[in-house]
Amino acid sequence: MQNSKISKARKAYISIMKALMWLSVAVTCSLVAFLIIYVFVKGIPNISWGLLSEKPSYLSGKIGILPDILNTVYIVIATLLIVLPIGVGAAIYLTEYAQNKKLVNIIEYAAETLSGIPSIIYGLVGMLFFCQFLNMKTSLLAGALTLVIMNLPTIMRTTQESLKTVPQSYREGAFGLGAGKWRVIHTVVLPGCVDGIITGCILSVGRILGESAALLFTAGFAHALNGIIDGLSSSGCTLTVALYVYAKEQGEFGIAFAIAAILMILTLIINLSAMLVEKYFRKRRNV
Repeated sequence: MQNSKISKARKAYISIMKALMWLSVAVTCSLVAFLIIYVFVKGIPNISWGLLSEKPSYLSGKIGILPDILNTVYIVIATLLIVLPIGVGAAIYLTEYAQNKKLVNIIEYAAETLSGIPSIIYGLVGMLFFCQFLNMKTSLLAGALTLVIMNLPTIMRTTQESLKTVPQSYREGAFGLGAGKWRVIHTVVLPGCVDGIITGCILSVGRILGESAALLFTAGFAHALNGIIDGLSSSGCTLTVALYVYAKEQGEFGIAFAIAAILMILTLIINLSAMLVEKYFRKRRNV
């Protein structure tokens, strides 16, 4: 009799937990679907070829976001060119070369702390150090360097975790064949975890695209149309900053929702690309 009571209580507990789980799933999916649908309904009707291909003209009142799109591309390229070698190199050193485990733990703790700092603080530090102390003024390069500091923990930690997934037997086999340390790393270890590294890079691109608080202090608000060299050395407005300017400063909510829809589409593409890349390399590794 007692066992049957325990069994009924356990079944009731499992049923309640399952119901709560499905409720959580439904709430989460509903919120995501509502956000995406709401932004698309408000934003997509305001997207036009003229909006995407022209620069704004204050004399005629014409609005275009081509400079903002190019500034976003410039800052993504500049940030990745700097953060990838530093982040991947640091991860390789910490995982493959570092012997002092206490030092490794300290660096990993510092990286975790950096990843948890609010982006507005990065913007303040970037403005004081890059814009004023290094005399870069308000520029896309100052914004890119600020984003390098923000994304360095992400690149480093994802690369570290990817390196740890490579079996130690692969390294030992390569050493047994007489290969040196660096040769083992770039011919055995890195090819075995390239999916995780690329996924981390793609997700970092998503964070760069979505950042605004740090760039408000460092990159500026200019809607000027420049080449990549001139653009990096001058003030520039990215898509997220442009969204803030049009919504908060100018009250152009239709344009703001159009930019939000573009950013949402780019985010969905980035997340889908990360999944496809990871699946491709996992399948290739298992062949």
